[in-house]
Amino acid sequence: MKKQEKKQKTVFIILLSNIFIAFLGIGLIIPVMPSFMDAMHLSGQTMGYLVATFAAAQFLMSPLTGGWIDRFGRKKAIIIGLFFFSISELIFGLGTNIGMLYFSRILGGVGAAFIMPGATAYVADITTVEERPKAMGYVSAAISTGFIIGPGIGGFLATYGVRTPFFFAAVVAFLACISSLLMLSETMPREQSAENPAHTQENTGFISDVKKSFHPLYLIAFVIVFVLSFGLSVYETIFSLFTDHRFGYTAQDIAMIFTISSIVGLIVQVSMFGKMVKVLGEKKLIQLCLVAGVLLAVVSTMVSNFFIVLAVTCAIFLAFDLLRPALTTLLSKTADDQEQGFVAGMNSTYTSLGNIIGPAMGGLLFDWNINFPYLFAAIIMAIGFGMTFKWKNKHVQPLNHIKSSERQRI
Repeated sequence: MKKQEKKQKTVFIILLSNIFIAFLGIGLIIPVMPSFMDAMHLSGQTMGYLVATFAAAQFLMSPLTGGWIDRFGRKKAIIIGLFFFSISELIFGLGTNIGMLYFSRILGGVGAAFIMPGATAYVADITTVEERPKAMGYVSAAISTGFIIGPGIGGFLATYGVRTPFFFAAVVAFLACISSLLMLSETMPREQSAENPAHTQENTGFISDVKKSFHPLYLIAFVIVFVLSFGLSVYETIFSLFTDHRFGYTAQDIAMIFTISSIVGLIVQVSMFGKMVKVLGEKKLIQLCLVAGVLLAVVSTMVSNFFIVLAVTCAIFLAFDLLRPALTTLLSKTADDQEQGFVAGMNSTYTSLGNIIGPAMGGLLFDWNINFPYLFAAIIMAIGFGMTFKWKNKHVQPLNHIKSSERQRI
């Protein structure tokens, strides 16, 4: 028994490492993007399109990979995703023209669309319902840690050349790919896809998966996923511009606020998230985080003292950091074993959609008034909070179970 538990812990660490590496690779290139833009003679508009291209590719591929994961397995998806991500970073580092850069970002988005739902579904497979909230908290912490450490490592590596961080990300992702190939075992039974072929065929199409996400069992949770992604991307995208224009904060000031806020969120996720779910439940925790997000986004437009700005930013990042794993846990509990890949894939889809629309809207509103992005994000989160009251006390029966019972009656 102890040997099995030790093996499970090793597998879990590998999964967390894969997620951490993916977001480390995204985070570590942030400090060098302005220098890379100058070196490649790119416009700011082009750099924005490159960021959107990654999210758009992930958005389009996530529902397809979700169905693929349910049909062919979690391990294959993780390995494919890490390999694509590694190659994409290498191509970006070697890129000499804009076409190569766009291709790199598309490939990276496709890789992320395999990694995140594959790893999330894998975690759901190897944990019990009681263990899942804590496990999803660790998954969210791995994401946050990647973002925390990434920019610092990227800044250090940039001293050896503006392209060095991209090569470093490529090597690390490739090593993670090899370790996953050698050490992970498939958790989905081979006969699972044969048990419900209609389900797997249904999941192989983008339109069918999007339609399925509108089912009452999933819809509100996926809408909140979009709201979270939208609000967080607006806040992160506009924060440096907002504080620079209003307060004259330096890059060091902004980096300090982001780092401290991320560390606080990480500590609370690891130490408190599981306990908070036990006390409040996922729904109440989600509602609490949305209310906090609305209030803090509005307060952000009113404060000026550096330490108050730091405190408000810590609080809103903490709300986002708790909201993400609460949603992921709720979705994983709602779906049955054959739909873990589907919900993970659509989770990634709605996250990507928010990451595409949020920064674009935030930048547009910022040009009109520097307060508008925060206020608009508050409105979107308030709408999301209102929708949570439409959640039913009892879950709707999973789609597969409904189909199974119908077949039995027939």
